[in-house]
Amino acid sequence: MFEAVIAGATDPDIEGVEVVRRPALTVSPAEMLDADGYLLGSPANLGYISGALKHAFDGAYYQLLDSTRGRPFGLYLHGNEGTEGAERAVDGITAGLGWVKVADHVVISGKPGKSDLDACWNLGATVAAHLIG
Repeated sequence: MFEAVIAGATDPDIEGVEVVRRPALTVSPAEMLDADGYLLGSPANLGYISGALKHAFDGAYYQLLDSTRGRPFGLYLHGNEGTEGAERAVDGITAGLGWVKVADHVVISGKPGKSDLDACWNLGATVAAHLIG
């Protein structure tokens, strides 16, 4: 799923967008501030986002607040069941930050199929395209 999202975001037809990949446990608030948009991915374990993604938001939330308002984001989740809590968590955090959801969340249960990976590709491409236009 990650590779499909990245492939969409780095499509050669989308020029002028630099895609920087950072694991949630190591991304710094400064790196998050420097970004013009965000592609967020997480497993939905026990119906919630990963501890790593929650940690990234916890460590940067107040620095991002008001400074990143209006920036586009997209979300992809993978779970076996019960992803609603993870979706609600990200929706609440991003609403508080004032980020703009530019594509439907991609939520996949079980092993991703071709249509799931196509949706991930489209998510990456959509967020990247919002950065150039």
